[in-house]
Amino acid sequence: MKLERESIKLLTKALEKLESGFDLPEMSQSFDSEKMEEVILKTAERMRDNYPYFHPLFAGQMLKPPHPIAKAAYMMAMWINPNNHAMDGSKASSPMEKEVVADLAKMFGWKEHLGHLTGGGTMANLEALWVAGKIHPDKTIIASDQAHYTHERISEVLKLKFDKVETDHQGRISLKALEEKLRKGNVGTVVCTMGTTGLGSVDPLKEVLELQKEYKFRIHADAAYGGYFKLLENLDTETVEKFELLNTVDSIVIDPHKQGLQPYGCGCVLFQNPDVAKYYIHDSPYTYFTSDDLHLGEISLECSRAGASAVGLWATHQLMPPVKDGEFAKDLSKSRNAALKFYEKLAESAQFFPIVKPETDIVVWGTKGERTSEMSQAAQALFKRAEENQLYLSLYKYPTAKFSNVDFEIDSEYLVCLRSSLMKPEHKDWLEEIWARLGKSI
Repeated sequence: MKLERESIKLLTKALEKLESGFDLPEMSQSFDSEKMEEVILKTAERMRDNYPYFHPLFAGQMLKPPHPIAKAAYMMAMWINPNNHAMDGSKASSPMEKEVVADLAKMFGWKEHLGHLTGGGTMANLEALWVAGKIHPDKTIIASDQAHYTHERISEVLKLKFDKVETDHQGRISLKALEEKLRKGNVGTVVCTMGTTGLGSVDPLKEVLELQKEYKFRIHADAAYGGYFKLLENLDTETVEKFELLNTVDSIVIDPHKQGLQPYGCGCVLFQNPDVAKYYIHDSPYTYFTSDDLHLGEISLECSRAGASAVGLWATHQLMPPVKDGEFAKDLSKSRNAALKFYEKLAESAQFFPIVKPETDIVVWGTKGERTSEMSQAAQALFKRAEENQLYLSLYKYPTAKFSNVDFEIDSEYLVCLRSSLMKPEHKDWLEEIWARLGKSI
């Protein structure tokens, strides 16, 4: 198998175009080419000790290869190495960042917004909860027990009160448990996870919005993984409605380095109300002079940020805008279709059973057996055998208390399941091969 090289061809042409824009005196640069070649080949040798994250047979963790246009644009920008903290260090890439952030805000239905790119979803969620704490400094942040663990950790770092509530059997926040917390009062923000990292489940945003009318809390949507599913129509009707309501929340996080075809790290935080800028704005005696417009560093907790991330995302949006019925959305639809087809195969299987119907493109399933403890052992053994057959899966611990009307004995707190993130468009065409290798691993 050969690695993708089209981005290298694009990069060479892009660098020629880039250097022609600088009418500067020549400067001497001296490098030991032979030593560099020795080191880079040694580096490549070390990097061979990796799972093939880029290949469709890697169907476990949330790892999706960047698009060739994103890789080429990112690498090309590195020859300039812009810092998107201030216009002084990012004359071209800061405006590009503002454009792509506006694209993402528009995708969620916002014309007015405040936002910027971040180093990833953790930093983006930190900023969202930091603003939540500024607005309600003494009130509690609530998230489900299937929300990403960083929400609890971030709240601890920010010295904010945090509480979590249980989920239903599909991994979605329990409305009953949530309202019990709300009745006690002092809740400032509820986190709705729009695509959990475990099951890919989407919290019931419509019902949470109804509770908001009575209990007057803010809503932060953690759509780091699932945000781009807003563009799809091949979701269940209920799930489509949840994503359509994202324009009503207070803040949103989305990670272009997950479903958005970008290199790590590229997250994004968005606020519906631009007035939250007042919590950020600060002064620097040497930084903000190039432009009278708001610099990105004035609305970000991070200081230095890679302008290359904005350039890669901008190029990708130029090629494949994040719009419904566009090429990007059609590719993402393939991942969703792969998940549905895989779910059907599992439901008809004599050896496996799906835990829940996937809402996005994550599929979790168990091995059939008489007792959950034995089924867990079988899943773990299958996980190892699958890797021997070059099929790379992941494991997930499902609470057995959420099972009902099952034909096996529950003798353990968790059932260890197998899990696949079918997030590569190629997974649709590789599904039969994946199924065949899974069968060989039984």
